[in-house]
Amino acid sequence: MTSPIALRIPNPHLLKPLLRYCATLCCGLTLTSCASQAPAPQTAQNATPIPQQARIVDPHSYANTDAFITQRIALDLSVDFDRHVLSGSAELTLSRINGGADTLVLDTRDLEISAVETAEREGAYRSTSYSLAQADPILGSALRITMPQQATRVRIYYTTRPQASGLQWLSPAQTAGKQQPFLFTQSQAIHARSWIPLQDTPRVRAAYDARIKTPPGLMAVMSAENPQALSADGEYRFSMPQPIPSYLIALAVGDLRYQAMGQRTAVYAEPSMLAAAAAEFEDTEAMLERCEAIFGPYRWGRYDLLILPPSFPYGGMENPRLTFVTPSVITGDKSLVSLIAHELAHSWSGNLVTNATWNDFWLNEGFTVHLTNRIVEEVFGLDVAQQERAIGASDLKRTLSELEQPRDKTLVPELAGRDPDDNVTDVPYEKGALFLAYLEQQYGRPRFDEFLRGWFDAHAFQSETTADFRAWLDRELLQKTPGVVSAAKIEEWMTSTEMPTDTPWPQSTAFATVDAAREAWLSGSTPLAEMDTAHWSTRQWEYFLNSLPTPLPAAQLAALDERFNLSQTTNRVIAARWFRDAALSQYQPAYPALRKHLNSIGRMLLIEPVYTALAKTPDGLALAEQIYAEARSGYHPIAQTSVEKILAKARAEQAGH
Repeated sequence: MTSPIALRIPNPHLLKPLLRYCATLCCGLTLTSCASQAPAPQTAQNATPIPQQARIVDPHSYANTDAFITQRIALDLSVDFDRHVLSGSAELTLSRINGGADTLVLDTRDLEISAVETAEREGAYRSTSYSLAQADPILGSALRITMPQQATRVRIYYTTRPQASGLQWLSPAQTAGKQQPFLFTQSQAIHARSWIPLQDTPRVRAAYDARIKTPPGLMAVMSAENPQALSADGEYRFSMPQPIPSYLIALAVGDLRYQAMGQRTAVYAEPSMLAAAAAEFEDTEAMLERCEAIFGPYRWGRYDLLILPPSFPYGGMENPRLTFVTPSVITGDKSLVSLIAHELAHSWSGNLVTNATWNDFWLNEGFTVHLTNRIVEEVFGLDVAQQERAIGASDLKRTLSELEQPRDKTLVPELAGRDPDDNVTDVPYEKGALFLAYLEQQYGRPRFDEFLRGWFDAHAFQSETTADFRAWLDRELLQKTPGVVSAAKIEEWMTSTEMPTDTPWPQSTAFATVDAAREAWLSGSTPLAEMDTAHWSTRQWEYFLNSLPTPLPAAQLAALDERFNLSQTTNRVIAARWFRDAALSQYQPAYPALRKHLNSIGRMLLIEPVYTALAKTPDGLALAEQIYAEARSGYHPIAQTSVEKILAKARAEQAGH
């Protein structure tokens, strides 16, 4: 169990604002929503006015943002593939919020700190004292640094550890080219602290610069302005001029090449994957243009893609200027490119306007799913968008039936004392999107598009809470168009564990065709050989496999496999759904291909359901543990943790605990 975080009382100048904050908790508001009603707090000499991000409580960070807030980060790191470490320094330029503060508190996890220095604005660096607290299993260790009275800069010399949760080191055999090693980061949600000592909270946004030194012949890229060619000496310099939260700082190093796709879009990939990736994602520029037409200007310069090795634990990661993408969406038919639409949409919802804490995660993901559906509809048509919406709604219903903690079924979970990765479920994504679809339905698309664009423009490069959004919603929609949606209805969407009775559940005519074909086969009225699937999309196949009864008799599974060769499909999404059904029905002829699937990819969306299904029975659990032992080294640390939780839970349940 996580130790509770002690309440830190700030200096007397900040006591009244703190008491105001505590009072607002009692009425269900946050300080940011009441700030306009309260007099501005006084600040000490040499301090700046307390900004909004200093007033937000984040249970997942030790950082004392009531005293200091990071304005800029400068990294100087060398990449050591032999030792699996990054080593060098991180320099933080700080704004003093409390002029009397003598200690800076940063977030770290598994970092070896060798020295710390501080400096005044233009002064020379001098050594200072520091201490590293005992590690918490989730939060890591607080790094406390003594700050002289006028110091506004700090430089930390450090080395990461090989087990850093935000880094994955791949051997040449684990890459597409099999010749060079590969490194990539995954900083969301609180993994940036495992490779950079910093204020690891989304409420703090900072620009950054970096100097990265790599072995010869490898290219480094970051969520910043990137090179387009190899460096002769292995040294790369980067600049991210826009302020971003810590979880969006990203780095990858490998045998990478660059290929342009449009004026502002390009792809980075290993040479053997470059052409296929560029062809698959050639519509990215069109998506970008449609986004701008609906939601306002793209504010990040370029939008490029990095294709990672198969062990990447997510479909994509919206690192600004350079989205990280799983190769599992490269199918040759563009059937899964909605993932790119999703990551692109994050350029507005998440990157431009960011959730201030991980309790507000739906502000990132619910908005982004809604925007994704709008982009897909604009670029690929209403029918494709409705299929996407319906699949998401189906997944949400399944998730709601399985979640054990009632509040996790709401848009306002309580994650204090828990890993914020626990909230990466369909609820913030799909329930959040359905809430926005409901508002669009009530106010009409033109009015709601205008509302969203106003939200992005007014809060650009800021981190916001759910309370901030509710205040904006009340002011810009509820009050300006009274009688359409009530405050009680908004509260129901936010806090109810049940879906509202007037939820706008999506319907797809393409899925009605699938329903008819499935029922005709299951009832025996149409032989499987006569089922016409020639024009089914990937989403239709997903829907078909999702809607099959489980367990299904082995004879029917065998017939499906023989007719459609499902165990050998190269479409990873369809394969994951099929292997889940095979595991739930204990269809063992599919197990060799299932084992290969789990050994060859680390994307959690495609492996978690299969492990979960296998672990339902003692024999299946034994097989799942055997396969995991084989596959573990190829999984990212985040995926390892996720699978281990699945297996541990199954063991406990089967032991009767």
